[in-house]
Amino acid sequence: MELARVDDLDLDVFRQSYLPSMVAPDVIEENGRPIDLQLSSLHLMTPGGTPTTLGLLAVGFDPTSHVPGAYVQFVRYQGLDLDAPIVDEQELRQNLVGLSARLEPLMRSNLRTRLAEDGFRETPHPDYPLDALRELCMNALMHRNYETSYAPTRIVWFDDRIEITNPGGPFGQVRGDNFDRVTDYRNPSLAAAMKGLGYVNRFGRGIGRVRRALEDNGNPPAEFQVDDSSWVVVVRRAA
Repeated sequence: MELARVDDLDLDVFRQSYLPSMVAPDVIEENGRPIDLQLSSLHLMTPGGTPTTLGLLAVGFDPTSHVPGAYVQFVRYQGLDLDAPIVDEQELRQNLVGLSARLEPLMRSNLRTRLAEDGFRETPHPDYPLDALRELCMNALMHRNYETSYAPTRIVWFDDRIEITNPGGPFGQVRGDNFDRVTDYRNPSLAAAMKGLGYVNRFGRGIGRVRRALEDNGNPPAEFQVDDSSWVVVVRRAA
């Protein structure tokens, strides 16, 4: 595969979104570093000028040109199984900044809201809590296997549930029976970048946040299916 070049990086996204999120403004102003040194100091490019995998994922124009599985496949079915008609299908191939900007409105557009009685008031009540969906998607991107799998992260939305499938099984100290209590990172630099960008809040707290959000919204608990090569999270619609 051809080596990545600096032209593969969206330098506008780097300057306007990534750099201000990772480095304090006064430090940027004081240092006055040229952009190649800024990129290499944040591990987005090697000192020799070759974009790293992190650089491509974080600010690349199309990360899949060099990291084939680095995209999200979204499919919305009108029904309960894979034989149902497809009403929406998208491949999201942007960098982290662009991907986040597309995922949230895509999720919102598929949510349905009903009015639930709350004393003398009727309160809007979505069929899924957006915070939980956002957390699950961001965690999938953070923990997936980018090195040996070309499969995308998949979000499959049925009428009664959402299934998020992620290439890469448990890593390091994490096992199928302790993943909700033990934290380890297949992609530590990516995890740090996503935290700096605000896409994940606290390391090791994501599953707890998801469980609370689902319970507060009236959804059943999330179902986790874990094997050596993948994770699947199933979130069922609120009654």
